[in-house]
Amino acid sequence: MQKILVVEDNETLREELKILLENAGYEVALVRDFSNVGKQMADAGSDLVLLDINLPGTNGEVLLQDFRKEKDTPVIMLTSRTGKMDEVLSMSFGADDYIMKPYNPTILLLRISAVLKRGLRKEQTRHYHDVEVSLTKGSLTRGDKEQILTKNEMIIFELLLEQQGEIVSRDELMTTLWDNDEFLNDNALSVNISRLRGKLADLGIEDGIETRKKQGYVLK
Repeated sequence: MQKILVVEDNETLREELKILLENAGYEVALVRDFSNVGKQMADAGSDLVLLDINLPGTNGEVLLQDFRKEKDTPVIMLTSRTGKMDEVLSMSFGADDYIMKPYNPTILLLRISAVLKRGLRKEQTRHYHDVEVSLTKGSLTRGDKEQILTKNEMIIFELLLEQQGEIVSRDELMTTLWDNDEFLNDNALSVNISRLRGKLADLGIEDGIETRKKQGYVLK
């Protein structure tokens, strides 16, 4: 489960973000003490940081600048300001994205998903049990066997792998494909899932993707 650190001094908004992110399947850590935010950001071990610009006694852009000296963890800046200069400064200091408050929850989740995916691609390879997953090549390799995935199959497999052991709904899969400019109808999604199962089986992994009726799929 991917972890998101929320650095937001507005208690109501902070708690709303916590609920939104947890409902979307993320682990959430909150900064509530703003006396040493930089250290908390560095020590959190998060996969992404949501960082407000206006904070008590400090400035999110300054925190970001210092954070980038040690960490390359993705950061999305949150702000209620309307000035373009904040966006320019945030991106120049190393922000991965910038979103205005009040935010649309769906858009925020899509932006978070997109930023996390870019981070995963930088890593190039991941692992599923003893299978090497090449994100750049789009392949699954186990021993001397290799299976090449189509773009849609890889998008689906990445999402299932990010949430391994948890139910991923068909709607979430369709939304992720749409977010990547790939369009599948419901029947085509079923076909892609079937092909993925077949490719995993060819690598010796039977029943790797379990169907939960009326709920979605689980990568075991």
